Amino acid sequence: MATIIAHTAVVDPRAELDEDVRVGHHCVIGPHVRIGRGTRLENNVTLTGHTTIGRNNHLFPGVVIGAEPQDLSYQGSPTQVVIGDENVFRESVTVNRATEKEDGITSIGSQCYFMACSHVAHDCRVGDRVIMANNVMLGGHVHVHHDATLSGGCAVHHFASIGCFSFVSGLSRVLHDVPPFMLVEGFPARPRTVNVVALKRKNFSPESIKALMEAYRLLYRSRVGVQHAREILFSNGPHFPELQTLFEFIEMSQGGRHGRGRDRRKAA
Repeated sequence: MATIIAHTAVVDPRAELDEDVRVGHHCVIGPHVRIGRGTRLENNVTLTGHTTIGRNNHLFPGVVIGAEPQDLSYQGSPTQVVIGDENVFRESVTVNRATEKEDGITSIGSQCYFMACSHVAHDCRVGDRVIMANNVMLGGHVHVHHDATLSGGCAVHHFASIGCFSFVSGLSRVLHDVPPFMLVEGFPARPRTVNVVALKRKNFSPESIKALMEAYRLLYRSRVGVQHAREILFSNGPHFPELQTLFEFIEMSQGGRHGRGRDRRKAA
């Protein structure tokens, strides 16, 4: 199918639009933008900077992707935003391009859903099938792993990591890494239980869920310590890969500043 561009849109002739892209009224697309097949832009979408968007994405009114990072050290270098396929960006979502402090790329995977007014800051890495509800704010350099869900109004501190299959409750203040498979809540957010609902929906085995529940009890209720909990769990039962993922994540978190494993700038 042919690409359709509304007559009020402003599309730089150097931009690369694949087949079957639809650009609505009053959109602005810059010269270094690439858009994959089947992606749809509603009205008043702005794509700027060195931005690559994959196939079959849907961008609603007011979305701004590729704008300069909100970082005072940024000096205008050609950093990037790279986005995968089949994502939904609802009204007024913003995704900033990266700084030069890491690899120069803000990236988003595929099949994610970003609800209205959510924000992905510079140098963030968002995996596949991530859901961010209204007004979620990711600080710079945040990593969100696959299948995580962040509820409305939660704020994530820069350099924090959100583990796979985790759930962050609404209005939570995320200062520390969020362990995989856990539900966290609070101000600051703390693990409250295992994210059982999501694990069942994703067809995790009852045995692996039971093992994660025991890990939660040992780590966050009994507080026996990471090493002791590992010894108990791995000596008394099957070696579920989910447990290995959980303990590797926690050990990484403990190696950084203030419970953020990737924040090692001043770590001893």
